Amino acid sequence: MEVEKTIFSSSMNCGGSGKPWASPCAACKILRRRCGEKCILAPYFPPDNPHKFSIAHHVFGASNITKMLKGIPTDQRADAISSMVYEANARVKDPIYGCAGTVCQLQHQISELQSQLAASQAELMALHMHQANLPSLVSLCYASKEDAQPTERDPQYKENNEYNIDDLFPDEIEHLMLWEPR
Repeated sequence: MEVEKTIFSSSMNCGGSGKPWASPCAACKILRRRCGEKCILAPYFPPDNPHKFSIAHHVFGASNITKMLKGIPTDQRADAISSMVYEANARVKDPIYGCAGTVCQLQHQISELQSQLAASQAELMALHMHQANLPSLVSLCYASKEDAQPTERDPQYKENNEYNIDDLFPDEIEHLMLWEPR
């Protein structure tokens, strides 16, 4: 019975390391080595996610990952591993530029969007100015119509001397329209 307890306890904690999983960490599994109690990679590469270590190992190498982790304070190691995995993914997608290529692409998108925003703001400002000037333009057109007395030959002349609302806007004002449907 004591033998069964020993076998059960050693299989549950991966060589006596106190880890909650029964198999070695992904790093030790890929490297085909025993996952010891002091495995520095075990907390960051769980056995259920071997791809995470595989890609980082492919780009940086296991010994370099271990060296980097040893030189970093314990509370910052998880962020360092996350950054290494992100950089490794970027290097696989773009072997030349890696993360720098992604940063340049995003900066280019930002500058394009800023120029589109500036153009939209300028168009909006022009529409606001046009809308603010519209009452004065209408009053100018109406005042010029009252000054000129229409004759029977005038196409805008009506029998009862009433004006059509469409006649208040001469052709010269139509070109002031800023917004045109596309």
